[in-house]
Amino acid sequence: MTRNVGKIDRLLRIIVGLAVLSLVFVGPQTMWGLLGLIPLGTALVGWCPPYALLGINTCGTESSPTS
Repeated sequence: MTRNVGKIDRLLRIIVGLAVLSLVFVGPQTMWGLLGLIPLGTALVGWCPPYALLGINTCGTESSPTS
């Protein structure tokens, strides 16, 4: 598994995941809030299966230092 989720994408996924997960405890208090585990998990792992299927990579290119 090669990482395909960049830093900004990961940060947004963590924020969205925690916001949706909070719906289990506040607001409508339904189990639908557990869907927040999906973006949270992909952010923590750094790999998104749909991105892999579609060939999307938000990591960017890492440049090597020049001498």
